[in-house]
Formats: sequence, structure tokens, C-alpha cells
Amino acid sequence: MSTQARRAPIPPRPSQPPTQRDELTDASAAPDASIPPRPPHTPAPDQTPPPPPASARFPDTPPVPGAPAAPVADRPAHPGPLPPERPTETTTRLRPIRDTAAQSPDGTPPRRPAAPPRAPGEPHATVPRPAAPPRIPGEPPAGRRPVGAVDLTPGPGTGRPFVFFARPASYDDSTTRLRPIGSRIRPRVAAAAACAVLGLGLIGGAATGSWLTGDSGGGTGSPSSYAAAGTLWHSVPVDRLFPPVIKGDGAGPGGADRTWTRIAVAPDSTCENAFDPLLQKALRPVGCLRLLRATYTDATRSHVTTVGLLFTKADTEAMKALRTRFTEDGLDRRTDLVPRPYAAKGTLAAGFGDAQRASWTISVLTDAPVVAYAVSGFADARTVTDPQPAAEAMKSGSVTTPAQAGLGFEAQGIADRVERSLRAAVAKATEEPS
Repeated sequence: MSTQARRAPIPPRPSQPPTQRDELTDASAAPDASIPPRPPHTPAPDQTPPPPPASARFPDTPPVPGAPAAPVADRPAHPGPLPPERPTETTTRLRPIRDTAAQSPDGTPPRRPAAPPRAPGEPHATVPRPAAPPRIPGEPPAGRRPVGAVDLTPGPGTGRPFVFFARPASYDDSTTRLRPIGSRIRPRVAAAAACAVLGLGLIGGAATGSWLTGDSGGGTGSPSSYAAAGTLWHSVPVDRLFPPVIKGDGAGPGGADRTWTRIAVAPDSTCENAFDPLLQKALRPVGCLRLLRATYTDATRSHVTTVGLLFTKADTEAMKALRTRFTEDGLDRRTDLVPRPYAAKGTLAAGFGDAQRASWTISVLTDAPVVAYAVSGFADARTVTDPQPAAEAMKSGSVTTPAQAGLGFEAQGIADRVERSLRAAVAKATEEPS
């Protein structure tokens, strides 16, 4: 609602501010008759503007026409005279916001109770807090959860808790659930085929290695290879049967490497005076076709070893019988059946005689008409009173002189590698031409 009124001219400002006494005198004096009073403004019935609509700022409902207006609280009087209004001033009056819920039945707002007067110097009153209950040692403080604990108390307005039910099983205790195996058939077939090929390769390699190392276990070779082996003594160079240098990887005590050098080769001969009389008698059933011998020394030139290949006249059955007799009757371990060394004059083995024999080994082959042997001793021609077979001298814990000197490893290592050279020569002689 807006109003316009004519105002009286503004009086001039006094030269000095009025004092308190002048203000009291003016207040008690009668009003000035030159200033006419403001006539009361009565709006026309047909010009009453509609009330503003309700909004977030004015949430109350618009007033109902004809309802009694709420009483307005008394305003304090202005301390001084009001300034005159300008003729062109336009004022929009806003309705006061009433709290209808807090009004009394007669429409007047309730009054807030006044606080009791406080004496000068009296401190402000404080409301005492209730004492906290005693806390048990080890118990977390009130209002705080232990580390890692989860508060499962549902909050206000969360509704029903969400529950997830697992998929029901479609079988009982007496039914076994089967899984498909079609995807695993091919890998399993491939793995089985690989294992079969690997197994055949290992069996073939083991058989070949066993034949090359002389560990045939009583088996016999083919007739052609057996016959070819009987003629190698005059058709194969001596360096192929008795290499100038023999390398024995892992052939020494504790798996140590050994190297032996050839120092003498005996001409091929008969078996006369090559064996002790009892050993000569034990070998008589197979006959003596030719005897090849060579003597080696080790890298320190402290040991000497004579290795020999006796080519017999016997067939495979006679060689099997001789092998059985030596292994079952223990002829290869008797000290009165020791082979004799080849003591070449002018060499390191010149003093290697019957009294210097320390350790020996004898092997009867069944896939070739050959008896391989080796006998070792000291290069300084010392006498040995307790000779010992190589198999026993190589055992851990043996305290004999040959065992302590490692002469058992010398005899066995050279004999094994000469047998391999013989089998390699047989294999090469029997292979088909390309």
C-alpha cells in the first residue's frame, strides 16, 4: 500500500544543538499549531490490493478478508522529532509474520518468562554435568567402538534390512554333482603321449648306456656284434682300445675328476705268465685267443695301473657260465686270483711286480667274447701286504692301504672306460654302411 502527502516546508537547522533542558521544555510544550496533523488514510473498498502469495520466504497463509487484525506491539517513542517526509516518497508496507502455533487462544503472542535478577558481582549460574560412570580397565571409552568393530544397529528410516538368499542346491546328500571333463581330454591325451615318448626314450637310453658301460646284467648282444667283437684285437688301432689319455670325470674319491696317461703298451700275446696259476685255471674253459695290455699312470705319477682285454674262443653260453661262476662263487674277490701287471722296462712302472699289486677288478662280458681286468699299485714299487678288491676298496669307511690311497678308484675307473672304448668300436664295426 502506498500513500502520497503534502508536507510543510523544512525548517532551518538551529545554529547549535539543543540541550537536554531545551528538549524537556519542548516536550512539555504544546504542539506547534503551524503543522497541521496528518489526516487518517482510509483506503477505498474497491482499491484494496490483494495479499502477496505464499512463498518459501513468507510461508504463512494470506489473511482472510474480514478477519480481525492481530494487535501490534507498542513501539517505543522516537527520541527526537521525526524528519519531514518528501512529497514523492513511495512506501511499501509488509505484513508482519505471525507464529500462529505459538499464539495464545485470545490471539496474543505468549511472553517469554524473564530471568530472575542477578546480584551485582554474582557469577553466572552454570548447570552441573552428571558425573560419568567409572570405566572398566581395558574397556573402550563410551561412545567409541573398538578398532575394526562394525556398528550393525540400523539407523532411523532405513527400513527393512536387505537379505540375500543363496541359490538353492538342486541335489541332496545322496547325489554327487558331476563336472564336465570334455575340456580336459585333449591336454590329458597330449600329456600321456609326451610321457610315453619320454619313457621310451629313457628306456632306450638306459639300455644303450648299460651296454656301453658294460653293465649288461647277463644279457647278450646280437650274433653279428658278438662275432665282430671277437676280431677287434687285430682290426682296430690300439689307440681306439687304449686311448693315450683317459679322462675320468667324477671317477675319483668323492666324485673327484681323474686323468690317466698311457706310459706303456704290451704287444699282443698269449695268456702265458699273464695270470696267477689259479686264475689261469679258472679262465681255461673259455680259452685264450689273444691278450692286449697297457699301463697308465695318474696325474700325480704316484700310481700305476695295468689294464687288459682277454679275447676268448668261447661262445655266448660259455661266457654266461663263466660270468655266473665268477659272480656267485666270488672268484673276482679272491686274493689268490689277481691278474699280473705289465712292468715295462724304462718306464715309471718298471718296479710294478706281483708284490706291488694293491687293488684289482675282473669283468666277464656276455655280449662279447672278452674278459676285461685292471690291477693298480704304487709307482714307487712299495710292497702291499693287504691287497683288496676294487669294489671293497671304494666303500666308505674302509681303512686299508689301497682304500686310503684311492687305488680301488684307479683300477675301476680305467677298466670301465676301456670297456666303453671296446663297445664303441664294436658298435662302429657292426653299423650298416650309409
